[in-house]
Amino acid sequence: MLTLDNVTKNFGTKQAVSDLSFTVKPGEILGLIGQNGAGKSTTFRMIMDFIQPTKGQILWQGKQFDRTKHQIGFMPEERGLYQKESIIDQLNYFADLHGRNRFDMRLELVKWMERLNVVGKLTDKVESLSKGNAKKVQLIATMIFHPEILILDEPFSGLDPVNAQLLLDEIIRTKNEGTAIIFSTHNMDNVAKISDKLLMLKHGQTVLAGTLAEIKQTYPRLNLTVEGIEAEGFFSKYHGVTELRRFGQQTFKMKLANEDLGRLIFQDVVKNRDYVPVFEQSAPSLDEIFKQLA
Repeated sequence: MLTLDNVTKNFGTKQAVSDLSFTVKPGEILGLIGQNGAGKSTTFRMIMDFIQPTKGQILWQGKQFDRTKHQIGFMPEERGLYQKESIIDQLNYFADLHGRNRFDMRLELVKWMERLNVVGKLTDKVESLSKGNAKKVQLIATMIFHPEILILDEPFSGLDPVNAQLLLDEIIRTKNEGTAIIFSTHNMDNVAKISDKLLMLKHGQTVLAGTLAEIKQTYPRLNLTVEGIEAEGFFSKYHGVTELRRFGQQTFKMKLANEDLGRLIFQDVVKNRDYVPVFEQSAPSLDEIFKQLA
């Protein structure tokens, strides 16, 4: 289990990360979110031992973490591959660093490229690949050696929805193999899909932490979706209904001033109707929560 215990990082008088604490177990995914400059990349760099914490501890299984003794996969947001080198030459280099047999790695590389639909040959230079395919090759280089800890900084940037889903599938597969995973992204849908728990930083401070279900329980259910009503005036008569939007002929989405208003609307909706296709009162989405706190 990876543990950060009250970790702080100062750069001169600027505090980039303040008293950050979290754990990530093997086979668990932590989504680390926050605006640019919130402290996410600094946190990754401390785990990777590129920089040292000003105070606090980084532990693995309760002992001081030494990244030289563990298999760690790290994919930075910026491109980390040599543009003039071929795919196979770079993976051979990484195989040597990880003490892996080149022939075995090559067989596994072919399978990875097929699963991720990489367009290109092993002998192609990285500079000849599209941005999306180069991103996938970088991901393969990060994950192919079965790391104990996997750190992905904005892994979905530059990927279309189809390729983003391929990446999501590989992250889940790697999780199921027992890897502890931390990733950052601005795509809240992806965070909600695969994170076992999440943590949000703002100016280096933790402002949100827990599972998505736990976090949503702390927010009132002020989003209302109703299907089966044709007249917009049915909802606009209620004081406390805001942001009323219509979708198609009979679907409305709105914000409520308080949860009790939803109960009143429900009683009115079903009063003279035998069937209401949809009546859903929910807490804000993760994207809405992120925007409120950012």
